[in-house]
Amino acid sequence: MDIKHYNQKPKRKAKFFNPPNTLKAKAGSGGLSEAILDRSQDLLENHTVDFAPLAEIYISQMRDGITAAAALGKATDSEEAIEKILMPCVQLKANGTMFHYPLVTRIADRFVQFMEVVERLDEETIDISNAFLTALTIVISGKIKTDGAKHGEALVEELNRACMRYFEKHKLDIEKKK
Repeated sequence: MDIKHYNQKPKRKAKFFNPPNTLKAKAGSGGLSEAILDRSQDLLENHTVDFAPLAEIYISQMRDGITAAAALGKATDSEEAIEKILMPCVQLKANGTMFHYPLVTRIADRFVQFMEVVERLDEETIDISNAFLTALTIVISGKIKTDGAKHGEALVEELNRACMRYFEKHKLDIEKKK
């Protein structure tokens, strides 16, 4: 079950900024040699940089965002509260596979899609956020540098089912707002 945005219409979208490419303006245009591309690809595939310290920073920021949202004590549609939870997870999604943690990317991607469509943060969305946070924490602390095979697949599927149950439960609320 890898349904895009859990069959919901996204409430928030990524903003893309295209800053001026001053480096290109200075250096000019042109391609890179095959040797440079091969070395770059080799570096990406064989680097030994430990992702865990960086990932732990993002996990901590995500945890702080969830804690702050839970402390509000009531449902909130604050974009700022949602962003404080969402943005660190976007970084985990973007960096997971590059640092040989494809399961982090998969879990983070599903959470990003969930957060893009929720109307508000409430007790249930906080619980789901904590489930994703726990899964990400386990993968990073366990240094699971694979896709997790059948256990990873089962984990992602259960997180997906939790999100689908949430939307199924709130289907009437969502339809009333349309």
